[in-house]
Amino acid sequence: MPSGQPHLMINLGEDQFRTYSGPDCATVRRINGAVLAGPHGRPVAIDTMEQRWLAAVEFRVGGAAAFFPIPISEACNQVIELDALWGREGSLLRGLLCEAATPKEKFCVLETVLLKRLIRPQDPAIVAAASHLERGMSVAEVPECLGLLPKTFGRRFRNVVGLSPKRFSRVRRLQRVLRSLNKPASAGWCMVAAEHGYTDQAHFIHDFRDLTGITPSLYRPCSPQRRNHVPIALPGK
Repeated sequence: MPSGQPHLMINLGEDQFRTYSGPDCATVRRINGAVLAGPHGRPVAIDTMEQRWLAAVEFRVGGAAAFFPIPISEACNQVIELDALWGREGSLLRGLLCEAATPKEKFCVLETVLLKRLIRPQDPAIVAAASHLERGMSVAEVPECLGLLPKTFGRRFRNVVGLSPKRFSRVRRLQRVLRSLNKPASAGWCMVAAEHGYTDQAHFIHDFRDLTGITPSLYRPCSPQRRNHVPIALPGK
């Protein structure tokens, strides 16, 4: 499920990540085992086998822009190999983590690399904007609140956060919905829609399906702790 947050991910079990797309997820893309998973505004199918031994950094909103030489909008809905972004250091990171003997040593490796790659401070206006949108402020109100022209705000927001302000606002509202569901199978969707500011139940269902690829009634998370992960039943499996 989309969260709008970028991740630095290193698969310690094998030097590969796989993503799936197309009808029945039949199209497989294989890339190296050290990647930047950009902010996603739509669902993505992954292989859960890759989650068994993984080192990852979940950046705060706007945080990834401080460590990478590209506008984060270029990584939107993308998974980019680290060597394409960090060169030789990106290609060596997985090996360094595999050689580190303990979890503490692996964290030290990650911290050292990230501090070395810190190239710019966070944009405080965009951090504040993301916080306003997270709390439910309308996209139209935010630039006025910050004293920015709408076009300037939109460009800076996309470069730092990766998603457009409108898409980010929709994705974060979806996340608030998911966090509020104690028992998705028996949820009262009309009440959920009203509580989270949707115009009506039809608006909520349309937005949910557009962002996740499924209707609310089909949402069954792996567990209460993994609300963004929904098992996919593939044909013949």
